Amino acid sequence: MAQTALWLLVLLPAVVGGALALSRSDRAAAAVSLATAALTAALAVVVALARPQVAMPFMAGSDLALGVDALSALVVPTVAFVTLLALVFSTGEIGESQARFHGLMLLFASGALMTATAQTLPPLLFAWEVMGATSFALVGFWWREEHRVSAGVTAFVTTRAADVGIYLAAGAALAGGAGLALADLPDGSEGWRHVAAAGVLVAALGKAAQLPFSFWLSRAMEGPSSVSALLHSAAMVAMGGYLLLRAEPLLASTGWAAPATAWVGALTALLLGAVALAQRDLKQLLAASTSAQLGFVVMGAGLASVSGGAAHLVAHASTKALLFLAAGAWLTALGTRRLTGLLGVARRWPLVGWTSTLGLLSLAGVAPLALWATKDAVLAAALETSPWLYAVGVAAAALAAAYAGKVLVLLWRRAPEPERAVAEGHHDEEEQGTRRVGLPEQAPLVVLAFGAALLGLLALPPVGDTVARALGEEPVHPAPLEMALSAVVALVVLALVWWRPAPEPAWLRGWLGLEVAAHTLVVRPTVALAESLARFDDRVLDRVVTGSAEAVLGMARRAATFDDRVLDGVVETTAGMSVRAAERAGRVDGRWLDGAVEGVATATRRLGRLARRPQTGQLHQYYVQAIAVLAVGVLLLVMVR
Repeated sequence: MAQTALWLLVLLPAVVGGALALSRSDRAAAAVSLATAALTAALAVVVALARPQVAMPFMAGSDLALGVDALSALVVPTVAFVTLLALVFSTGEIGESQARFHGLMLLFASGALMTATAQTLPPLLFAWEVMGATSFALVGFWWREEHRVSAGVTAFVTTRAADVGIYLAAGAALAGGAGLALADLPDGSEGWRHVAAAGVLVAALGKAAQLPFSFWLSRAMEGPSSVSALLHSAAMVAMGGYLLLRAEPLLASTGWAAPATAWVGALTALLLGAVALAQRDLKQLLAASTSAQLGFVVMGAGLASVSGGAAHLVAHASTKALLFLAAGAWLTALGTRRLTGLLGVARRWPLVGWTSTLGLLSLAGVAPLALWATKDAVLAAALETSPWLYAVGVAAAALAAAYAGKVLVLLWRRAPEPERAVAEGHHDEEEQGTRRVGLPEQAPLVVLAFGAALLGLLALPPVGDTVARALGEEPVHPAPLEMALSAVVALVVLALVWWRPAPEPAWLRGWLGLEVAAHTLVVRPTVALAESLARFDDRVLDRVVTGSAEAVLGMARRAATFDDRVLDGVVETTAGMSVRAAERAGRVDGRWLDGAVEGVATATRRLGRLARRPQTGQLHQYYVQAIAVLAVGVLLLVMVR
């Protein structure tokens, strides 16, 4: 039963999603999608409790194996329930092409669920590809607008470039003798184990939007808000962090990959926190904060704090999904996502305002909300490893409080009269708003707000101790002083931001120039190389090919001329001589051979007639003839002697 539930967990949304994506009718698409998502969420709870393992033959030495352990038991329900809530929200956001939208969302969710349950590299590779393809289609869902399609292409190409690492890791695992089971990757030969670790690290950092790949997340904000809520909270980005948590033994076995992972995560949390603080667009701020908060998950993987990283992953998923959906509700209602257009908006729709406030306070690290406890679990591991790493983590946490406080101030501060038009969304707006937030947009926010408030228990005793032991770790409790210091830092930073506007350096709004750097260091050299090769092809290879072709054609023409003038003449002459010889042979045959044959035949007929004359039928005449012949013979014999 549990094994069947695990198969259905990944196959049900895939099959229904594929059917909806190919369907041309939107009539019941939303209802079918919601029913499928609800059933998938129920299956997620079943497999999280039962923890089944299933496998089917795939290739020699490796099965296509899925399973649920302590880590995936945390992540699978998170993905399933956030998917359901995002789809509920989308019923008020997506008015056209509903079948295509819901189909793509279910397909994406299936890919994320398979990623979370994959026990070997084959299903992980397949799920990784499904997530990449469907995320491209979802980011560019409104494909008639060129900038949205361009954003989808940027996100897809960037993550695909990093995804090469997964294939590199699979090849290294086979070459090193470890096989394709994720748990066996640390057992490969030493040299190939380093290659596998590097491949997994690059692929995961790309999906998790960590440095230097972070810029793609900025472009991915062009998709619908429900897409952002799923892709950039519980799935896609989260799956990059999840893969590093899953591969923690491999990272630790190399000696270098684990520290590198921890430092990349810490620097991403710090620098992308600064980027978030400088943003004036709410979705861009939330996108940068997603990279920053995933930095703590990546830190946890590098510091062998899998329980802390997993708890932060789950708590962040609930918190960030809440904030993305709230941003989507305001975008739909006011037609703007710019912070200057959101002055006092929390007062206009109190339910959206209070739930998003709870999410922002959790994001800021205010005690006792979820991200305060989970973040400190990772920081406690950093403090045991390196004071410098811990200092970077604390600075990143302070920046989180600053950018969360920046949004809080704007949401609740009453707009002065001259600015009321901005607050109403009549100025600087991106599109015409509906001026309302419906029940489908508000209901998911309440559920996610509970997660933003309570999921910190996953990092606090006794629940946190149980989670750590289930993951094979010894429980590590942050020191009370450290946790108190973290809470005080968050409150002090919030107070400072309320008292004085946070700085917004213009150079940080461009995401550290990462996209420009990627174009300068990667895209332009690649294009220049391609153009150089094209010119070389035109000027050298084409000339060589053209010259060779002309030479061959010239030889062919000369051969044809030789054939026409020599060979054809020889053939015609030979044929003429053969005809003349045949004519002469015919005349000889008619005159001599036929006459000779006729003469022989005539002589034979005459001899036949002569031979019949002695045949009278009288026996004594035959005896006389015989005696005569015998006498002639005796006479000849005597003469010869």
